[in-house]
Amino acid sequence: MQRHGPWGRAGAYAEVCPPELPLIIEKIMESGRPLDSAIVAVDRALRAVFAPAIAARGIPGPSSSADPLPEPDRRESAALMRVNHAGELAAQALYHGQALVARSASTRAMLLSAARSETDHLAWCEARLKELAARPSLLNPLWYASSFAIGALTGLLGDRASLGFVAETERQVEGHLDEHLGRLPESDTRSRAILETMRSEEIAHGAAASAAGGAQLPPPLPALMRATARIMTRTAYWL
Repeated sequence: MQRHGPWGRAGAYAEVCPPELPLIIEKIMESGRPLDSAIVAVDRALRAVFAPAIAARGIPGPSSSADPLPEPDRRESAALMRVNHAGELAAQALYHGQALVARSASTRAMLLSAARSETDHLAWCEARLKELAARPSLLNPLWYASSFAIGALTGLLGDRASLGFVAETERQVEGHLDEHLGRLPESDTRSRAILETMRSEEIAHGAAASAAGGAQLPPPLPALMRATARIMTRTAYWL
């Protein structure tokens, strides 16, 4: 399943860029220069939304079976993995927005490191969607833009608030993945292995953010985060 956008066929944006560009733009973002960082943020957004995600690690679990899932199971797995793909895109956007305005180099480095891990998750979900003959969410540009804005606004409150937001986000993602692991068809061992690996790494991201000094968020904010996440997950399931 190809993704299309203003850059033409899927991957066209990535193809015009040299392979070493991601490392170059990460160094620019780490420099803290506002204009350079803003340009890098735009590049990251275009890559995340319109270019195929590339994992640094292989997909967890057994190889996709030559025998297809029964059609009802395929549809359910595809819908759930579409939600998870949208969630991983949103997670990247959150980290990118927070990193853009992070006040310390150490916080920025932690956020960018977590974003690299989320790139693997995004690529795994994207690959699984292709195996299931399904498409990603049609609203991915909206998920990225809104999540980036939330991340940047949170980052403006300071690094402790930003890291606390990461910790709370990952706690909620853990619960979301637990729910999906319970809903996945038993026969879909491939998707299950992907989600289990993602779950363990999301927990690690949250623990690292708390250990780095993340502040406890006031009670209304986690509730608002859950309500916002429900809107995205219920919409991405179908669209």
